[in-house]
Amino acid sequence: MSTATFDMAASSGDLLNVIAAFVGGLVIAGALIWAFWFGMRVRDRELPRPQPGEQPHLPDGGAVHEMSEVREPDEVPHAEDGERLMPYELHHAGSRTGKDQHRRRWMPGSSGSFGSGGLGQR
Repeated sequence: MSTATFDMAASSGDLLNVIAAFVGGLVIAGALIWAFWFGMRVRDRELPRPQPGEQPHLPDGGAVHEMSEVREPDEVPHAEDGERLMPYELHHAGSRTGKDQHRRRWMPGSSGSFGSGGLGQR
């Protein structure tokens, strides 16, 4: 900025606004520098990254393959004597392995998806 800019700012009575904006910019820049410095100090205190030999590796038998099965819902037991069930009285899983392990497949001419309420087979 040239001195003409400062002269114009001072003569128009906006000198205080210019100074406040400059000081505000300095405060924001100082806060950003402090945040960067603080983040670097925190990073220096963290544990070092694992060496290549410490990295996880595949088991001896190769990659683990996923298992696919058809599940069916497990019914919630009914409470006796009208009292509510407590969490420890429920099963751990909300489903169990189904008796029929064949996946339901879409058949031409049927509705778009299972239970969608479409036209169905003709």
